[in-house]
Amino acid sequence: MGKGRLEAFSDGVLAVIITIMVLEMRVPHGTELADLRPVFSVFVSYVLSFVYLGIYWNNHHHLCQVTEGVDGTILWANLHLLFWLSLVPFVTGWMGENHFAAGPTALYGVVLLMAAIAYYVLQQAILRKQGPASLLAVAVGRDLKGKLSPVVYLIAIPAAFVRPWIAGALYVTVALIWLVPDSRIERKLSK
Repeated sequence: MGKGRLEAFSDGVLAVIITIMVLEMRVPHGTELADLRPVFSVFVSYVLSFVYLGIYWNNHHHLCQVTEGVDGTILWANLHLLFWLSLVPFVTGWMGENHFAAGPTALYGVVLLMAAIAYYVLQQAILRKQGPASLLAVAVGRDLKGKLSPVVYLIAIPAAFVRPWIAGALYVTVALIWLVPDSRIERKLSK
């Protein structure tokens, strides 16, 4: 089975997720810059989530570039990833509306953790179909960033109950690690 529908569907879902997220940002009533102060945390959480969704979109695109075909397992693994990403607008809004309170900030981390696990599951499903000598297997290698991210989330989730800003800083750190697109696949494709 070709990968075109999987890519198109995933792109559409991610576009809807981002649209929902931005529609949740309420315009303040007032014309002064000071009127923006109450929505500042909502905006910050939106920016962080937008970056995360952009990272997933970018890496999903690279993953699809080296995927030769899909099967039912890959389709379900992709839906699993999209499920967790579809929860990003909810946790983004809850965290922003509550000014990064402990509970919402921890739940944000849970969703990020589950999305990271789901991405790993998708990657493994593709690797199983394509084999250990595939371009993806060679490109992914030891995947240090992919293994480090869930560990950081596991630290950030309980840290949110100690100091929510620590969890937020850890979420930003993971985003910064992934902000530079994973060039391993691109390097392998260019050879």
